[in-house]
Amino acid sequence: MIGNFFERKLQKMLFTINKITNFVPELLKGTIMNELAVLKNIPVNTAAIASLYPDVKSANRKVANLEKAGRIIRLKRGLYVVSPKESGILLSLNLIGNVIYGPSYVSMLSALREYGLIPERVDVVESMTTHLTVSFHNDAGRFEYHHCAKDYYSIGITQREEEGVTYLIATPEKALCDYIVTTPRLPLRFLTDTYVFLEEDLRLDMDAFMDMNVNIFRQCAAVGKKQQAINNLIKILTR
Repeated sequence: MIGNFFERKLQKMLFTINKITNFVPELLKGTIMNELAVLKNIPVNTAAIASLYPDVKSANRKVANLEKAGRIIRLKRGLYVVSPKESGILLSLNLIGNVIYGPSYVSMLSALREYGLIPERVDVVESMTTHLTVSFHNDAGRFEYHHCAKDYYSIGITQREEEGVTYLIATPEKALCDYIVTTPRLPLRFLTDTYVFLEEDLRLDMDAFMDMNVNIFRQCAAVGKKQQAINNLIKILTR
C-alpha cells in the first residue's frame, strides 16, 4: 500500500509536468516576459517547450537550437529543464533525479548529506528504484539509480521541498540502510566494526543517529539484504 502511494505521487508529479504543455500558451497571453521562464525549474518534454513557440514548424529543431544556445538543458532524450540563467531559479537536482528515472527516491549519501548528517560533499544524486540499476550523466549532473525489491523500496520514503518544488527522498534511517545494502564489502559483522564505520568512515552525526527511528531499521532488516549489518544498527540504538 505504501509503495502504491508513492508511485501515485510520482505519477501525479509527471502528470503535472505534462499538463504544462496545455497551459503554457495561456500563461503567456498578454505578457512580454522571457517565454522560457514560465517553465521555472520543472523538467518538461519537447511538446511543452514547443508550445511556447506556436509559429515554429519544427519542434525538434527549435528545441535543438535552444539547447545549443544554452537556454535549456537536456536531461535525457525528450526531457529538458530550463537553464537557471533563463529562469532565474536554481535547478532542483533532487527533483530531476526523481523524474529522469522512476519510480525512484533520492537516498544514500545524497540524502544523508541533504539532512546534514555527514560532512562530505556528494557530487552524485544517488537514488533507489524498483527498476534496473542505471546511471545518467548530463549538463545538470550525474544521477545513479540502484535496484531494490518492491517490498523494501516502499519503506521510509518522505517528501522534501527544494527550490520551490517537492521531491521524494529517503528518511535518514532508510538512506543509511540503502547505503549499507548497496555498498559491497562493508566490514559490519561486529558491533565494533559498525561503530568505526559510522563514526570514522561515514563521520555520521552520532547524536542524530541515536535519535533515529529504530522501527524503520527493523522494517528494512525484515525484508532487505544485509540483515546482520542493519541489526547491528538496531543493537546500538537499543543498548
